[in-house]
This record gives sequence, C-alpha cells and structure tokens, in this order.
Amino acid sequence: MTSVAGSTVLVTGGSRGIGRALVESLCNRGARKVYATARDPRSVTHPEAVPLPLEVTDPASVAAAAERARDITILINNAGTTLRASLLTSPVDDIRHEFETNFYGPLNMTRAFVPIIQANGGGHLLNVHSVLSWIASPDLEAYSASKAALWSQTNALRLELRSRGINVTGLHVGCVDTDLSAHIDTPKTSPGSVAEQALDGIETDAYEVLADDRSRQVKTGLAEGLASLYPELAG
Repeated sequence: MTSVAGSTVLVTGGSRGIGRALVESLCNRGARKVYATARDPRSVTHPEAVPLPLEVTDPASVAAAAERARDITILINNAGTTLRASLLTSPVDDIRHEFETNFYGPLNMTRAFVPIIQANGGGHLLNVHSVLSWIASPDLEAYSASKAALWSQTNALRLELRSRGINVTGLHVGCVDTDLSAHIDTPKTSPGSVAEQALDGIETDAYEVLADDRSRQVKTGLAEGLASLYPELAG
C-alpha cells in the first residue's frame, strides 16, 4: 500500500484546476514535500508547495526537473491541454501538439522519474485521464484520441512497473469545474472531490479511479456495445 503521509510527490500542472487541488490535498494529508510544476513557477501559490518550472514536451526541461526532484516517491501526471482540434479539419500540427502534451508529456516524465522512484524504494504513478479516454466528443476529437492513447500507455506501464515496486493508477473524470470547462453548461465535479478520490486511489493501490457518475456510466457502456455509447449509431 502507498501512503501519502510522509511521501514526496511531484504534480505536473500544479498551479490550477485539478493540479492545484491535488497539491492542496497532498499537503493536507501530510505529504513531506510536494513539488508543483508549471511553465511559470510563479503561478504556484500554495505556501507549502515547492514550485518547479516544467514544460512536459521539452526533454531538457524534464531532465532539469528530474535533476532537481530526486527524492520523489509519487509522480502525478496531471498536465494536459486541448486546442479543440478536429481530426479532419484542424491543422495536423494542432493535433500533434495535443498528443505531445497529453501522451508524450506523461511518457517523458515517467521515463525520467521511474529510475528515481525505484531508487527511492518504489512508490506510485498516477496518470490523469478523462472520460474521453473511452468516448469520443465531436468538440474534442484530438483530445479524446490523445487521452485514449494515454489510457493504453497507463495500462502498459502498470504491467511493466509492477516488478519495480511502482504501482500505477489511472484517473478518469468527466466535466470538472475548472477554467477548461468554464464555457460548458453541465453539472461539474469539484476539483477538490476529484483530488480526494485520486489520493484515495493511490493509497489503496487502485488500478483505476472513476471520479464521477459520467465516468462510471461510460465505463459500464464499454461492455454494452458502441450503440450504447453513441445513440446516433442506433438510427
């Protein structure tokens, strides 16, 4: 079992949204040290967090972060982005940017920090997915595809890291009350609730955390066929 209390944790995208809530919850649960990364570390405002500059798509930036945070036992890959790119009509570079951040960014971090976590006696990796890992959205096509790829990455890493003493949890959630969803008029889960459920998942070594009703509904729908997930196909 992984204990948050007394651990040293790095949270990517730790200055706002789910990342900021994770930093706060980690500190409240007694983490020994919490590195909160951001492109501009001045945007990290939690008084107990250690601000750390990071661009997850830049190998040099990732390497610098790994050199600085050599004491971590828990890595939380939270940073993500969307340009709301369409697979058919948006510039391919926009689609590539979403994959660079949402798929390769976590992979860059994991490759850099797995040796550190292993050297520190093992620990935990949490990847922040989305309900859109399992269901495509017409408004977020490239984002959905990149998060689906991250889900597959997480499943593969869970198998590979088990023998190294590193457990892996994937977090799935639908609409969260953050800047990213400010324009969406639908029920939203609070970042604090998502963070608490995520940390519960780490502490129980859960394979997956489904943080809201929408994620639980869609996960169930995966076994019921595509028509249950996409009613428009039934016609």
